[in-house]
Amino acid sequence: MLIPSIDLMGGRIVQLVQGEKLALSFDDFEYWLERFSKYPLVQLIDLDAAMRQGENAALITMICRRLPCQVGGGLRTAEDGRRLLDAGARRVIYGSSLFGADPEPAATPRRHKLIRLEFAEALKHSLGEDSLCFAVDTKAGKVAVRGWKEHVDLGPEEAVTWLEDFCAAFLYTHVDTEGTMQGFPLDVAAILRATTGRQLIVAGGIRGMDEVKALDAMGVDAVAGMAVYSGALPA
Repeated sequence: MLIPSIDLMGGRIVQLVQGEKLALSFDDFEYWLERFSKYPLVQLIDLDAAMRQGENAALITMICRRLPCQVGGGLRTAEDGRRLLDAGARRVIYGSSLFGADPEPAATPRRHKLIRLEFAEALKHSLGEDSLCFAVDTKAGKVAVRGWKEHVDLGPEEAVTWLEDFCAAFLYTHVDTEGTMQGFPLDVAAILRATTGRQLIVAGGIRGMDEVKALDAMGVDAVAGMAVYSGALPA
């Protein structure tokens, strides 16, 4: 399944290369909302909230009323997720807030301490497993957090394995190829598909329908932004 992505920054739809360089920017929301209305799921990300430099709450509410969206960007508490679900989101995406040190006993294995399992469990209890998608993004092979500016000493398979019991889906972004249209590494998708039985959605460099079909044959869904807005993929 192809899932188009709407990334918001400064009140506009944008596309960034590797989360840093602005490549495309649009403010013709009506045009894109109409084109995306045929999709069963759209991904909606508030980049300002993710980067802790503002928010686009009014736009998110408007879009969620028009399209079936999974929404992410800067979610830190269960209340953040509840607010988005109440605004009409079908599902909410948690990423950076899942990683870091829990106040757990010193005897806890170090790998365990890098993931906030108690927080993940609390989200499941508060919001429900079906409402949760967990984002596991990597840069140079390590989990990337806080707008992809920092990293955690974990590989994606480790993170997915620890978190699988608490969510309905995983969103994996390969930051090294994000926004480049150089192609997504299918071998990474195959490894992650073998790691989890949850819905697996991948993003980062997807460039054409052949790639989307190859991922679909693995049982993996594809998020695309740059390829959609540039016309390489039909919208």
